[in-house]
Amino acid sequence: MATSVQKNLIEKNEKYRSTFEDGDLPLPPAKRYAVVTCMDARIDPAAAYGINLGDAHVIRNAGGNARDAIRSLVISEQLLGTSEILLIKHTGCGMLTFTNQDAHTVVQNTLGAEAEEELAGLDFQPFPDLEEGVKDDVRYLKDSKAIPDSVTISGWVYEVETGRVRQVV
Repeated sequence: MATSVQKNLIEKNEKYRSTFEDGDLPLPPAKRYAVVTCMDARIDPAAAYGINLGDAHVIRNAGGNARDAIRSLVISEQLLGTSEILLIKHTGCGMLTFTNQDAHTVVQNTLGAEAEEELAGLDFQPFPDLEEGVKDDVRYLKDSKAIPDSVTISGWVYEVETGRVRQVV
């Protein structure tokens, strides 16, 4: 039996599919850039960042984290020709609200010792300061030997309260 989420997927996809005309877009992104942003459900990257279908790679993870995104960024650049990265974190991010120890304690308490053992040493990569988090991730990307110096990298904050983006670095 399908869940309500699965039913919604099927229904919405049927509607989308009925008018879909972009099946011939090329694999590489047309505008040759990648966006690293948060998985937060309040962010619609296409609408908020002006990305049309086929324009860019959008890489989402908890906190818009560059370290988590590095595998995808290397593929995006080395195999698919992107030459710019926009790293966009946001106000009100959950990653601002806890420490690594907090996350490990939650895992231990809710999932048990075996789960905590499996995740022992995992850095959940929270950050206590939004702008410093952006700067740190941009610095990480610029210092990475896996990202060529020719790649343009910038760091931004999206304000979930207003929909505005502002450049940090």
